[in-house]
Formats: sequence, structure tokens, C-alpha cells
Amino acid sequence: MKILAINGSPRGPRSQTLRLVRAVLDGAESAGADVELVDVCKLQIEYCNGCLVCCERGECVKEDDFIELYQKMLESDGIVLGSPNYIDSVTAQIKTLLDRMADAIHCQMFIGKYGCAVATAGGSKADEIVTYLNGVLQTLGANTVGGVAVVLGGDPEAAMAPAEEEARKLGAKLVHAIANKETYPEQERLHAEMIERMRALIMANKDRWHHEYNYWKAAGRIP
Repeated sequence: MKILAINGSPRGPRSQTLRLVRAVLDGAESAGADVELVDVCKLQIEYCNGCLVCCERGECVKEDDFIELYQKMLESDGIVLGSPNYIDSVTAQIKTLLDRMADAIHCQMFIGKYGCAVATAGGSKADEIVTYLNGVLQTLGANTVGGVAVVLGGDPEAAMAPAEEEARKLGAKLVHAIANKETYPEQERLHAEMIERMRALIMANKDRWHHEYNYWKAAGRIP
């Protein structure tokens, strides 16, 4: 079992988000998983320009670090996403990564995968960042098992100590969910709705999006 964590904080070793991400991986590793941490802020990932070549050919026209990281995501059983709250959203670095994944959403390539999210904030809305990141994972087709959101306030260390323990438990929970192929009725309804929406989208563009049409046909989702 392979768990990949992607840290979206640009603060390097000073990052409180990084502490949470590492705690999730500690919990996952203790539960028996192989783990890997990627700092997306150290990678060169360009903006998506909406050319839709990925839909047509299954490849991106950009030659940067996205391709290798994307492949790691596809090869993982579980994915952990982490970001601090930067003006009521995720950091630009992790958003740039996610914006490059339209093909994965159209093809629902994360079906069968599991994930979770962690976030920090100086004053508020860390929980909204966790909700957003888990929502992205679900939109990609994955099941999510929860998250840890921490508002640091005036005493970050006091907030972080219990949060790290919660994050370790989250990592173990992620491994347990993968091992037992757990399902969640509300998320299953979301996945079913996404499959129907994406099937209609692919069929409407089948004459142009050859890669995605062939992917769906090979997966048995269209006749």
C-alpha cells in the first residue's frame, strides 16, 4: 500500500502544515503503509492554459514537473493533501497542480483511491480549506476519510500538539479504509453523479476528445 502526501505550504521546514502532513504519514507508516512526501513548492509546475490537449491525447503540452508528480498520484492507493489558508483558499502552488488535472476529473481516474486533507490558518477558515481539498479528491473519484484543520492563533504550539496526534490517527484511518475498501453512502452518490456528468461530457465531445472517449470505452463505462 502506497500513501503519497503533497504539501502545499511554501514555508519549508518552518511550515506548520508540513508538520501535520508528516504526522499523517507517521500514522500511515505505523499502520503498515509505504509513504512518500512531496513538497509541491519545490517543483516547477506551470499554469494550465486550457488547451484541452490532455482530453484529446492523454498528455500535457507542458514539459515540467507535473507529469512525474501526476504519475505518482496515479500509482498511489492513498493521497494526502495539505495547505495553509492563504486569503480564504489554498496556496497558489497547490492550486496550480490541481488545475492541471482536468483529464483526471473527466476520466474519474481516482476511483478506488482514498484520501484526506490537512490545513492550518492563522485566524480562521482552516476547516474550509480541508473541505475544499477533500472535495477535490472526491471530484477526482476518490473516497475521503476525514481531515485535520488547525487555527493557530496566538499560541501555535499549543494548537499543534493535539492536532499532530489527531493527524497521526487520520493516517492510520486512511490505511484502514484502503485495506478494507470502505465505502461511504454519501460519497458513493457523489461518485455516481460524477460518472453520469462526465459520461455525458465525454459523449458530447467524443469526436474531439479521442483519448478520453477511448479511456471510458476501455473502462466499460460506455458501449
